[in-house]
Amino acid sequence: MSVPDYDYHHLEHVKEQSRSQRTLWITLVLTVFFTVVEIIGGVASNSLALLSDSAHMISDVLALGLSMLALYLARRPPNKRFTFGYLRFEIIASFLNGLALAVIAIGIFVEGIQRFLHPQPIEFTTMITIASIGLVVNIVLTVVLHRSMEDEENLNVQSALWHFIGDLISSIGVIVSALFIYWTGQRWFDPLVSIVIGCILVTGGYKIIRESYFILMESVPDKFDLDEIRRDLAAVEGVEDVHETHLWAISTDHYSLTAHVFVDPAIQPFCIILAINETLKEKYGITHSTIQMEHAGIHPHGAYGKQFLRSRDEVKA
Repeated sequence: MSVPDYDYHHLEHVKEQSRSQRTLWITLVLTVFFTVVEIIGGVASNSLALLSDSAHMISDVLALGLSMLALYLARRPPNKRFTFGYLRFEIIASFLNGLALAVIAIGIFVEGIQRFLHPQPIEFTTMITIASIGLVVNIVLTVVLHRSMEDEENLNVQSALWHFIGDLISSIGVIVSALFIYWTGQRWFDPLVSIVIGCILVTGGYKIIRESYFILMESVPDKFDLDEIRRDLAAVEGVEDVHETHLWAISTDHYSLTAHVFVDPAIQPFCIILAINETLKEKYGITHSTIQMEHAGIHPHGAYGKQFLRSRDEVKA
């Protein structure tokens, strides 16, 4: 019997994220507009803090572009080459977003140190006006992204949210910097605020890079305890031992598990599989699993199986 071209998996490894997509489009349009405004204002006022914030906004535009691409690819079905679909690109985009935050922060640190050594004059009115507009825009965008996160879990949206939380704090910092300079005339506060902004970017970038890295390395997601899962599977009637267990995330909220189990040949294997799948689904929310049932005498896995057989024989004796 021929197999249809689209039948590469019994589960659709796709994400329909209409709320996230609308949110990112709105965010992207507003961000592009304000980025242009902030660059012009930063050059006109000669404020490093404002230019640092505009550099961060440029990274936001790139990050949102990657996020939009990831959402588009996540909707494409699996094929014979990408059997898990394109969900993993969401994580790659998030990793690049986090990396962009870190790189921009380094540039801000370098320029901030130079401004400390060679203070530059600041145009107060332009600086405070642009920063105030930025504060309003960033509050709106942060609220919009936060609401989207409540509806759909998405590391891309989370990384974008971190960008705009950084922007929000940056806008506050620029306003404080402008007022401080106006009241005291101390221009060193401008590069100081820019370095604080850089620290915020590094913090957000590190968190996104760390989470993306663990997913790309196919580590066990933090929400699961693999030892506990093994114990629960071992407690299923007919299961004598659980080994070769792997649990990883294809993307945020898409988990896969594989395991080998020694089973009692006297019990119907379909009943064992059904009980295992029900345990994984009901207790852990894992709906994609591959369980290989084995007889310890036929599939001993070398020394491991022999040790298991000896232990079982000792218990029976």
